Order: sequence, then C-alpha cells, then structure tokens
Amino acid sequence: MQRIMLATDFSERSDRALRRSVILARQHGAALEIVHVIDDDRPRRIVDHEVSDARHLLGEMARTLKDMDGVACTTEVLLDDPFAGILKAAGTPCPDLLVIGPHRRQVLRDAFVGTTAERAIRAVHCPIMMANGPPVGPWRHVLMTTDLSEQAGNALTRFLAAGIAGDAMRSILHVFDAPALRLAMSASMSKEGRHDYLEGLSREAWQDLAQFIARAGVGHAEAVVRHEETTAAREILKTAEVLNADLIVVSTQGKGAAARMVLGSVAQQVLRDAQCDVLVMPTVIV
Repeated sequence: MQRIMLATDFSERSDRALRRSVILARQHGAALEIVHVIDDDRPRRIVDHEVSDARHLLGEMARTLKDMDGVACTTEVLLDDPFAGILKAAGTPCPDLLVIGPHRRQVLRDAFVGTTAERAIRAVHCPIMMANGPPVGPWRHVLMTTDLSEQAGNALTRFLAAGIAGDAMRSILHVFDAPALRLAMSASMSKEGRHDYLEGLSREAWQDLAQFIARAGVGHAEAVVRHEETTAAREILKTAEVLNADLIVVSTQGKGAAARMVLGSVAQQVLRDAQCDVLVMPTVIV
C-alpha cells in the first residue's frame, strides 16, 4: 500500500481508526491522508466556526503524529454531506485503503454509522476498513470469508497482493447452506437422516473450498467450513471469536447459488456486530 486515507469525526471511536491507520502507514511506508467532512447544510456562521476548529484539530493531530510516531500526513476539511464528502475524498485516484471508525451501536444519527459508512462502502471502489478492535499492533490472525464465487476469489487475491495483513496468520471460512432443513418436511427428518444430510453437505463444502483456494491462489491458509445454523453473519462472527481473529475480510458481493455475501445482508451485519476490525474488499475496482 502506498496511500492510506482516514475519515475522522474527531470522536473517541475515530481514535481507534487513527491508531490503526498509523500502524498500517508505518508498516507499509505509506502516505497518510486525514479528512474531516463538515455538513454545510446549516447556517454559515456555524459552518465557519466548525471549519476553523477542524483545521486546528487536524493541524495538532498532524504535528503529534510527526513528532510522536514519525508519520507525516496531509489533512483536509471538506464541506459537504458526510456521505458525498467521503465519496469525493476517496474518488479518483482512489486510495489503497480507506479507514473509518466504528459506528455507535445504539445511536442512529451518526455521520459514520449505518447509512453513511455502509453507503460509502457500497459506492467507494477501494478497500474500506472499519476499525473496531483495540489497535495495539499489527494484526495477528486474519479471517477471510468467501461465498466461493469468482468475484470473491478476485477480491481475496487483491487483498493478499496488497499485503494489507502483513505476516498475520490466515484462515479462510466458507459457510454452507442446508436448504432442506428450512423446508416444512425437515420436521419429519430423522436425527440420523439429518446427520447424514449435513455430513454430505459438509464434505462437498470442504471439497469446494479446497478447489476455491487452489483456483484463487489464496496460498497458505487454514480452511474452515461451518454450517449456516443461525445466519451466515453470525457464523462468521462466531468463527472469528473462536479463532481469536482480529481482522475479518468480507467482499461486497458475489453471485451463484450460495451468494449471500452482499452488503446489505451478510457484510452489513458483520460490520454492525463485529468486535474486531472488518475489511470490506470491493469485487470490482474502477
């Protein structure tokens, strides 16, 4: 990575994103850009006051990063709708990574929650990382997820090629569906029949995942297969907890019979509920 962009709202939540950005910038020798978007759809005197404060805070931040962390950065204040401002900041040329802070889990009116962050992830054509976990150092264990689609394979290949996770341990998870268990007739299925059915699907899932790993050139990674007993997102989060993963990698979309890795469903729920960092890789780079 050569260029990392951080979108900050100066909250304590954004501090995690700042520290993670600094760790990554030092790790990769990348340039760091910090942007703050001010909603300009308000009285001018209020906007002007916030612009002055924001420039002062960004200036102090830049000096601290240079003196304390040895990281030089550029800063910018944008006047726009928060969503539109992020899109403009991360427009052409796209940064190699856009970092944002975690959302407030119980406050809906937040410039970096739900609507804005998730809309930005849909629209921005670069990887976006939401910093949820404590940024104590480089990631130790990365959990990559896949729906086995070609798009997901391309996204993971780009993730690995960018070296974003450094030397962290890698696991790759595929959550498989058991459609017969959702049907009305599943109630009449015997315990043995249910077991045999799941065993057969599990064997197929392991084989499919092994072929995907070879096809996508994922390289050395621990393969993990789980049945979608609850939801795909919950299975991803449970796996991350079991493996003590500090980064989850999801893609924005996929296609095929098992494709539910679509932002608005799986990836969105992972973003909202994860306790660790989440990296969303776009399936198409523009």
